[in-house]
Amino acid sequence: MFLWATSRAAASDCSTVMGLISACTAFITYGSPDPYPGSPCCDAMMSLNLLGDSTENRRLVCRCLLSLINTYNPNATAIATLPGLCGVSLGFTIDPNTDCNLYQSFSSSFSSENNYCTHIMLNK
Repeated sequence: MFLWATSRAAASDCSTVMGLISACTAFITYGSPDPYPGSPCCDAMMSLNLLGDSTENRRLVCRCLLSLINTYNPNATAIATLPGLCGVSLGFTIDPNTDCNLYQSFSSSFSSENNYCTHIMLNK
């Protein structure tokens, strides 16, 4: 998994999000190889999820990802599919019509492992 310190740091701008997403560059650019749980790309998606440890941070991650899909419009579908391929729920849909102000963090009282399991269970 990516650095725990990264996941707990307050997300102050989109540079952290962009840095994490860069682990998925091959998939975003070429459509392959598909990321899988445990791959660097999926570890980055898990770290993005952990960045959303507060409502403010989750909304910031959402806004950064929406900005990214608007910037890289031809690759928007690849970016939007990353959480699902990695088995991670970010708590919002990566879609240009998403209103990031509607989303709140999941309870931060869980440990990272329990939080990950909770997100998986919420998707079923």
